[in-house]
Amino acid sequence: MARRTRKNVGVLGLGIIGSRVAENLRERGFHVFVWNRNPRPVPNFVGAPAELAEMCDYIQIFVSDDDALLDVIRQMAPALGPRHIVIAHPTVAPYSMRTAAELVERRGARFVEAPFTGSKMGAEKGELVFYVAGDEVALREARPILEASSKEIIEMGEIGQATVVKLATNIVTSASVQALAEGLALINHAGIPAEKFVAALQNNASNSKTLSMKLPKMIENNFEPHFALKHMLKDMKIASQLGLSHHLELAVTTAARDRLLEQEQRGYAEEDFSVIARKYFPEVVFPTVEQDLELFEKPPPIEPAATISSMGEVAAAVQEADLTPPAAEPLPETQPVAEQQLSPTESFAPMEPANQANRPEPSPTEPTPAESPEAQSEQSAAASSPMDLLAKLLRGEGARPDGS
Repeated sequence: MARRTRKNVGVLGLGIIGSRVAENLRERGFHVFVWNRNPRPVPNFVGAPAELAEMCDYIQIFVSDDDALLDVIRQMAPALGPRHIVIAHPTVAPYSMRTAAELVERRGARFVEAPFTGSKMGAEKGELVFYVAGDEVALREARPILEASSKEIIEMGEIGQATVVKLATNIVTSASVQALAEGLALINHAGIPAEKFVAALQNNASNSKTLSMKLPKMIENNFEPHFALKHMLKDMKIASQLGLSHHLELAVTTAARDRLLEQEQRGYAEEDFSVIARKYFPEVVFPTVEQDLELFEKPPPIEPAATISSMGEVAAAVQEADLTPPAAEPLPETQPVAEQQLSPTESFAPMEPANQANRPEPSPTEPTPAESPEAQSEQSAAASSPMDLLAKLLRGEGARPDGS
């Protein structure tokens, strides 16, 4: 077989960045092969990472996390050899990056650590910034590959150190966008037009390219992913754990992580990480005045009969209820009807004896003659006792003994 004289480039992972890096390489004249966990209908798509390693000399890896990085390297490992340079771009824990380097170098291949800063627009324009670490010879040989998608390449030192720098810059990025969302919320609730905030920030020393890009999107409620929330959350988790390993309290990092986690739990993991602004501008329908929402359930209204506040009012209420004649039989006020008498020791107010001549005829439901007058008197006294009348009033019942 004739020896290949042209070196190929393989791209593992065709997400927001990887797909655009592959296009940049093709535009620069490189022969590019690609692989993705979910197949894509794109040119030169191969079936497995090992197949990509067999066809390519330079392999750029754009996967999402630690497990994915180590998984694809283990799949490639049988096909790796001295001719290969593996360039790892994910932001992962420094330990995972060093483990990946060991797996590659064990096969005689060379390893370059190259996390980057820049989002979708930077990748499209070929303006990413790579933080690189590894063998100097490997770095020099890989530089043309990296230059196809970048405006700057910054060497950091040993494997793992470039990742720490990347995590540190992402802390600043995440925290500044969180502060931007809070500032915009304050402006909005104060009734100040958002355009005033934009103008003020453009002329403020704290402004940055990130803020200039994110603020208009927040105002428009446009969270198309340039840097997905799930990836920034992953980076903040790693940064928090790394801080703990060095006995550092990273309070701002923790707060940024928690805000991102909150929005992930709301279902926004795939949107841009600036979606944290939804905390202050939720998409909800506010209740109308007619709904009269309360934090706690209102108690039922108190019946008028239960509003009596003194014993004097009780006596007056009892007397009024007991002495008011029926509407059908109006009687002079000077001769109130009393259907029963209260003993002097039980009464609340003096009461005149009832006029027996005006007493109504007994109804068929009244006691029969067989009943003694003493028994009728006892029943009448029990029904008309002050405490019994008070209980009826408090229950909202009529004060008259017949319940009317």
